This record gives sequence, C-alpha cells and structure tokens, in this order.
Amino acid sequence: MNSSIIDEVFERLKVMPQSLQQQVLEFTKALTDSTTVKGVPGSQLLRFAGTIPLDELNLMNEAINQDCEQVDGNEW
Repeated sequence: MNSSIIDEVFERLKVMPQSLQQQVLEFTKALTDSTTVKGVPGSQLLRFAGTIPLDELNLMNEAINQDCEQVDGNEW
C-alpha cells in the first residue's frame, strides 16, 4: 500500500466540507464492494454438468458461431 497516496487523500479530505467527505466515503465503499468476488465455487456447479441435452448444446454452439464476431454498424 502506498502511504504517500493515503497521506495525500487524507490531507485533501481534511479541507473538504463534510458533505464531500461523505461522498468520498461512499465512493471508496463502492470501489471496495466492486472488487469483492461474488458467486459460488465451480465445484458447487458440477452437479449441473451434463444436464443440458447434447442437441441443445449443438444448437447453442451453432448460434454462437453464426452470430458472434459480426458487427452491425446500423444496429444502434
């Protein structure tokens, strides 16, 4: 951790009004929350392996191959 960055942020926070300090706090909380990995371990998903029929997997594969990597410049 770079203490010079923390020191500079702290110095700037000291001269801010409390409303801006609150915004900084909320922003840092949001940043911290966004780096937290959410979900379940893959080992818990293994029970679903093989539950999609092979013909449906083939259809999905075909759709991906046909529609991916194509750009429609007029779409938006």
